[in-house]
Amino acid sequence: MTHYIELTAADGFKLPAYEARPVGPAKGAIVVLQEIFGVNAHIRAVADGFAALGYLAVAPATFHRVKPGVELGYSQDDVSAGGDLKAAVEALPAPGVLQDVQAAIDYAAQAGAAGKVGLVGYCWGGLLTWRAACELSGLSAAVPYYGGGMTSADEIARTPTCPVLAHFANQDASIPLNGVEAFKQAHPEVDVRFYQASHGFNCDHRSAYNAEAAALAREGTLAFFAEHVG
Repeated sequence: MTHYIELTAADGFKLPAYEARPVGPAKGAIVVLQEIFGVNAHIRAVADGFAALGYLAVAPATFHRVKPGVELGYSQDDVSAGGDLKAAVEALPAPGVLQDVQAAIDYAAQAGAAGKVGLVGYCWGGLLTWRAACELSGLSAAVPYYGGGMTSADEIARTPTCPVLAHFANQDASIPLNGVEAFKQAHPEVDVRFYQASHGFNCDHRSAYNAEAAALAREGTLAFFAEHVG
């Protein structure tokens, strides 16, 4: 069963989220964080996939503070528009959109029968997943995919408070390998995995989609969530 719900952040701000519920009791919950393209068909499909495996899945609209109803494709114009929206959200006063992510985690913990919550995010959502793993409460596991900006000095300086599995692509023009190596050296507690692929390899709506890498990363992600979430 899928539908949209309304979340309320700590500052009273309300935002929509796509929710996918499993058939039968949930074995745990997964919060899915969007790329710069909004809660589009791909992100909804990701949430549906987790629900099909028995998880309650929630995908909050993390652009809602700057623009409601964002659902972009993958053209160059869409990339440009998404980049502008990301910059606008990143410019918000702290804690910015992280309080919306916390609202999704809190909701998922209450709505998911088992109470444990995992977090997965892609591209910008991967960066938010890393920040959430370090700053937010209520997470049992976090899985950032090719988190743009994760390898900057400020982000490397953070310390996660839950288990983290980080997926990177070794042909990612936007995330230099030396930065990933620096991240890996600084965080031996994080399971860092590389794939023979480009940025965005998990998204089957993009030209960068790599079926083999996506399948390997998904297998690892599901095993990680099975261990830590349920």
